[in-house]
Amino acid sequence: MEVLREKVEEEEEAEREERAERPLRPEKMTKLLPKETTTLTQEMLREMEKQLLEIEVPIPGEPLTKNSVDITKLPLSYKINTPKEEQLLQVANNFSRQYSHLCPDRVPLLLYPLNECQVPKFVSTTIRPTLMPYPDLYNWDGCAQFVSDFLTMVPLPDPLKPPTDLYSSTTVLKYQKGNCFDFSTLLCSMLIGSGYDAYCVNGYASLDLCLMDLTREVCPLTVKIKEIVPEKEKAPPKKYAIKPPRDLSSRFEHEQETKKQEEMKAAEEKRLRDEEERLLEAEKVAPDSLHGLRVHSWVLVLSGKREVPESFFIDPFTARSYSTKDEHFLGIESLWNHKNYWVNMQDCWNGCKDLVFDLGDPVRWEFLLLGTDKPHLMMSEEDEDGLNDDDDDVENLGKEDEEKNFDMPHSWVEQIEISPEAFETRCPNGEKVIQYKKAKLEKWAPYLNSKGLVCRLTTYEDLECTKICEIKEWYQNREDMLELRHVNKTTGLNIDYFKPGHPQALRVHSYKSMLPENDRTMEFYESARVDGLIKREETSTTMTEYFQGRPDFLSYRHVKFGPRVKKIPLNNAEANPRPLVKIIEQFCRNPAKPADEDVAERVFLIMDERIQLRYHCRDDYITASKREFLRRTEVDSKGNKIIMTSDMCISFEVEPMEHTKKLLYQYETMMHLKSEEKLSRHQAWESELEVLEILKLREEEEETHALTISIYDTKRNEKSKEYREAMERVMHEEHLRQMETQLDYLAPFLAQLPPGEKLTRWQAVHLKDECLSDFKQRLINKANLIQARFEKETQELQKKQQWYQENQVTLTSEDEDLYLSYCSQAMFRIRILEQRLNRHKELAPLKYLALEEKLYKDPRLTELLKVFA
Repeated sequence: MEVLREKVEEEEEAEREERAERPLRPEKMTKLLPKETTTLTQEMLREMEKQLLEIEVPIPGEPLTKNSVDITKLPLSYKINTPKEEQLLQVANNFSRQYSHLCPDRVPLLLYPLNECQVPKFVSTTIRPTLMPYPDLYNWDGCAQFVSDFLTMVPLPDPLKPPTDLYSSTTVLKYQKGNCFDFSTLLCSMLIGSGYDAYCVNGYASLDLCLMDLTREVCPLTVKIKEIVPEKEKAPPKKYAIKPPRDLSSRFEHEQETKKQEEMKAAEEKRLRDEEERLLEAEKVAPDSLHGLRVHSWVLVLSGKREVPESFFIDPFTARSYSTKDEHFLGIESLWNHKNYWVNMQDCWNGCKDLVFDLGDPVRWEFLLLGTDKPHLMMSEEDEDGLNDDDDDVENLGKEDEEKNFDMPHSWVEQIEISPEAFETRCPNGEKVIQYKKAKLEKWAPYLNSKGLVCRLTTYEDLECTKICEIKEWYQNREDMLELRHVNKTTGLNIDYFKPGHPQALRVHSYKSMLPENDRTMEFYESARVDGLIKREETSTTMTEYFQGRPDFLSYRHVKFGPRVKKIPLNNAEANPRPLVKIIEQFCRNPAKPADEDVAERVFLIMDERIQLRYHCRDDYITASKREFLRRTEVDSKGNKIIMTSDMCISFEVEPMEHTKKLLYQYETMMHLKSEEKLSRHQAWESELEVLEILKLREEEEETHALTISIYDTKRNEKSKEYREAMERVMHEEHLRQMETQLDYLAPFLAQLPPGEKLTRWQAVHLKDECLSDFKQRLINKANLIQARFEKETQELQKKQQWYQENQVTLTSEDEDLYLSYCSQAMFRIRILEQRLNRHKELAPLKYLALEEKLYKDPRLTELLKVFA
């Protein structure tokens, strides 16, 4: 034995030496070995150790346990079972024993796992149908996406068995973690509350689905929607058509060229096929030893309700929908909703592809309770005739069924509530990272990122995700209205998408560099611009603009620039603009003008001093009129005025007219074109300045990247919060000031008495009488004042009317208008005074009685005036 042991040790030692001396692969050596060998000092080792300790390795979330859940504040329904729930547990236990006896080769059913208080609860009562008060959670995709983002996945303790614990959805939402059964229960509760026919499923799925492994799945955001290109209808052949010219090319050369192209195409197809096979081989994973045995839970949505045309599965981990025949789902043991529980009696040798989801079929689905809302299979006519033979037996059978019928108890779970803060935050701690095939998706809660970034999709060229191909970033609540940024790392092209509301009405901005006079494209919201500009394309030497809906019918302008004479900084183009070489303008058809006078294209050849015009073509013509002007200076070198000559205008007219041949018409047209050229050059210069202004504004927006906060967001909007607090503080101070400065109606009368002396009954009665008589006199004075004003207004009106009667004949229309205006105002004042006087007469006795009652109830006079009360 010792000899054998020594021999084995020698062989192991030789193996280790051989493994240590074995050379590395050349490509790996180049990656691992640095270019220059350096010796690691103690300080470098300590620094490296410190950096390694700072690296946080992501560990899957720990499962919820009875020790980690605070059950002190949970309601009583979580801690005990009602008599009806106890009866349901007995029914479920009896069903489980019968199922185990009839199907001994199948695994035990998941019927009544323990909740967070370690109390057995039936799985159907754990579902609490709830309709959320958020529009985004009304459809199934919104609910599934919320559950997938809000919760953190915790794997099952045993991948081959269902969990022994199933917590309530309120606890799962509170701690934001759970296994697949917790995910499914919450999602099923939300879907049923939204009106879907949803069920929790206990079954078996693939490894990727159970572990939420999306590294072999394509990110949904990278899938491009195929655009359906409408086929162009072939024009019917004309009866009289021109014969095509004879083909004089060599047929042999054509065949050789075709053969060569086919060989190149075959070689390219072979290369693509080999590359695809290589990628498939790299993506191929080792077979799962537990394939078909891994337990998983998902949600089944049956067709019918909410206009669902076809039944489908929803994986709660990824929020993705699958067909019921998808190969990821390998079998179903049972399913349940808030009303009943069904056991699958069909064979799952081919996964879920051959399963029929007719829950009313007792042969395929064995149900627990009789009170199911699913229709049973229709009976044949022979069976119906046999049943109708004895009506008494049928009635007795119906009575027995009614007695044995047992309804599902109400859910023991509290109402599921999602606060607005939790709904907005979505992900745990406000951020989440999902790894896809050649892509990585990152999500953030709004306002968590200072730049307003809420989502980022990074796509890679290789499976190892080392070479970045594209980056897409989604933004929210930005002041500059930036919504999406698309960065192509391969071409260096950046595309910014904006929502309506940008100061410059930007919609799309694609560029490679933010420096001026580089290749870029700007698209605008034409309804927000006065000039109707919808697109501007710029290169180092040209600028092209597209317009829409302009009153001058301009639709296109192309400007070609020449090189500058002296070099200046690019951002100082206003001081020394680029020289213009050519301006091309195109116009839409103006129906108010004849076609021969409506310009379709106008070309200003500035360097050549020429102007070319092309007019619109008439409806029944195939050629259009053209005209070219040789633009010369108005005076020669000696200062003499140059006269317009016929050689300065070259024209081609489809139908020549007399007035167009006259030199006066040509001279006026050329002078008009000169002014238009000057205007076009000025507009081109303004376009250059606008580009510089937009680029400067974009740089400032990227530096500040300020976020907008809604006025209804009272937590984040500091300005509105401070204003509201200031208003509340001012109102509170005003209320305190009013309380302090409130007048005491007895103060003037108490001041007549000696200070500190106690009131006697006689003094209290005298005090009351004086207060009432004073208040009565005030009411009389007020009535007299209103009466005096009333009489004064009446007398003045009578005097004015008398004056009008005396001078009516000599009055002008203006005097009559003034008189009528005065009468209407005076009548209005008299009517108001009359109403005030009548109201005062009605309220004066009531005010007197109210003051008398208040005096009797005053704590300083109550005891002394009891006898007179």
